[in-house]
Amino acid sequence: MVKTNRQALLAVVAGIAALGISVAFGAGFAATLVSWVAINVLLVASFRFVQLIGELNFAIAGFVGIGAYVSGIGTAKLDAPFLLSLVAAAAFAGLVSLVFGYITLRAKGPYFMLISFAFTEVIRMIYTQIDFIGGNSGMIGIFPPVIFGDYYPTFVVAVVIVMLLVLNRLEYSDFGKVLIAIRNNDAIVQSVGINVHITKVICVAIASLVAGLAGGLLAHANNVISPGDFSFLLAVYTLAYIKVGGESHLTGAVLGATVLTLLAQVALGFGPYEHIFYGAAIVIAVLTMPDGLFGIFGKFLGHGQARRLPASHH
Repeated sequence: MVKTNRQALLAVVAGIAALGISVAFGAGFAATLVSWVAINVLLVASFRFVQLIGELNFAIAGFVGIGAYVSGIGTAKLDAPFLLSLVAAAAFAGLVSLVFGYITLRAKGPYFMLISFAFTEVIRMIYTQIDFIGGNSGMIGIFPPVIFGDYYPTFVVAVVIVMLLVLNRLEYSDFGKVLIAIRNNDAIVQSVGINVHITKVICVAIASLVAGLAGGLLAHANNVISPGDFSFLLAVYTLAYIKVGGESHLTGAVLGATVLTLLAQVALGFGPYEHIFYGAAIVIAVLTMPDGLFGIFGKFLGHGQARRLPASHH
């Protein structure tokens, strides 16, 4: 109980600090960077949620793109209310994922990963062929409502905090326990009368809804989107955030996404060696911190060795 209370207190303090930082930076590049960090944290949380069933969902990039384009069409093309466009982005991504998941989740492990990778690339190619959304050139003029003023990053951070709390609550609920049981041995779960396939579809749908929402937030933070923004590399970077931050707890997702998003800006100063520096930093972090940043912080906070997510048994 004491440990739970301490974690809840730390979560509240971290949330307040994040909101304070978003307010303090106001406008300009620093504010945009705050939005990027928060959105990347949400993407990692979405990706990690599917890991609960033992799968790597590279289709996340496709669902982020769906959310970004749906919300962009809503505000930039149809003059729809901003909040309605965000809800539509999340809902449409979730609905598409129901079809995607129902068809593909009978495959497991590397087979599902390859299918999800192909899905992302097919969706990206579709964007390039639709003139209404700008084709290869993408969409421009996707602005958040004027009423937000300089505080759109604060709105983004607030939405991300709420979604993190929801995902954390789901993970530690009875539903979350079923997801973890599926990852460990889906045959046993099936034997007690639970429909494993439908449960996995619901898991992916929840994660995709969150990814679609993140896409909508991203589109309005950047004001411009293009098909290249939603390639499989987005999923690769998201996986790197998880590995560096630590898979055993949602806090690791926050740490990994925050540190690597900020490090990417530092890497820009290395010019043509940017990708070498960034890639080397990720490799060194993964090799030297098997439990990620959360494992290190866990030891300092007296939580002992961080529990690592078991590998998928496929």
